[in-house]
Amino acid sequence: MGEGGHAPVPGPYPHSALTRQGPEVALLASGRVRAPPEAIPAPPFPRDLTWVNVAPLRMDQQRGRPVLVEFWDFCRVNSLRTLPYLSAWHERYAGDGLRVIGIHTGGFAPARDPDAVVAAVARLEISYPVVIDERLELWDFYGNEGWPARYLWDTGGALYSMHYGEGAYDETEREIQTLLGVERELVPPVRPEDAPGILLPAQTADQPGAYSGPYEAGAAWAVLEGRGEVRVNGRAIAVDGPGAYPLVEHERHMRGLLELEIGDGVTCHATCFTPAPA
Repeated sequence: MGEGGHAPVPGPYPHSALTRQGPEVALLASGRVRAPPEAIPAPPFPRDLTWVNVAPLRMDQQRGRPVLVEFWDFCRVNSLRTLPYLSAWHERYAGDGLRVIGIHTGGFAPARDPDAVVAAVARLEISYPVVIDERLELWDFYGNEGWPARYLWDTGGALYSMHYGEGAYDETEREIQTLLGVERELVPPVRPEDAPGILLPAQTADQPGAYSGPYEAGAAWAVLEGRGEVRVNGRAIAVDGPGAYPLVEHERHMRGLLELEIGDGVTCHATCFTPAPA
């Protein structure tokens, strides 16, 4: 899939493509594409990659079952927000034959450490298979362009649909049910902003490094590593390792002022914003 060659080094933005041009893609921008009539075969998994929760898998041995693949990064809040749906689909449909696989391709520096990825999978209680794409090989094979990115392969190993960004959860689950030949009630929205068809106000764009200033969003997050603390509007937040940390959270879209101070022993890679209903 996609062009050959190597992808550039990932940039520090939760929903940007692997480009050097910066964050051109909106935080919740998403695109759903049904596969073209000609079959696009699933790329293979390189044999020497590290797998978590399972012995190494081969894509060609998955024929006969649908396979849902998602590119993610444990330091990216957009990826964290899709995990409840991936976990629910794994629990609901594994017995019917669905295989869910997370491909972890780190965009931020702390997310490129395999040991940190293994620890994050345990901390986030992810039970489906995860493969660590340490050298961006699978990213290149797929011609992938952002996080999160979801690919649904049919029982013959051909691309059925794909989706970039958060959202389209109902559509994906209906497609899973179609491929499995089952019909059930869908997983309910985890958050109000996940409801199908809802219109959300645009939030402040993600910022590199530690950001202080005005913002509009449902929540603000920081991508942090190290050990120590940060202070947000005078409130201390402990940092005990790499990840995306919530700074402020609102039930509705709000305008506010963020004052973020980074303490000793902590590095802030980005300040990110997520939406909420008006």
